[in-house]
Amino acid sequence: QVQLVESGGGSVQAGGSLRLSCVASGDIFSIKCMGWFRQGPGKEREGVAVIDTGGNNSPYMTDSVKARFTISRDNAKNTVYLQMSALEPEDTAMYYCVSTPEWCRRGSWTSQYWYKHWGQGTQVTVSS
Repeated sequence: QVQLVESGGGSVQAGGSLRLSCVASGDIFSIKCMGWFRQGPGKEREGVAVIDTGGNNSPYMTDSVKARFTISRDNAKNTVYLQMSALEPEDTAMYYCVSTPEWCRRGSWTSQYWYKHWGQGTQVTVSS
């Protein structure tokens, strides 16, 4: 079993920055793809960014955040980060850490049903 714990959410003004962290525990060696989903008020859950836990493949990111967010990993700390800059009110959402025992791949990574484990979420609120 895998446990995912997020931290780093908060309230910021538009244009500000936040860094989210997700620490994995349990059967961490089973994790191959790890990253972030979000769900804003009245919106469906959407994939934000995911990254392989091994190798040098480029991460997958949704178009609306590519120029503003960066996903990275620290395998020694079993942690994945989401550095968010130039935040916009539209980024307001609950951000969830996700993981799966398959390598990240196009066509699958955006489906919430592809992920085996979910964290409890951390709230990000961006005011204008």
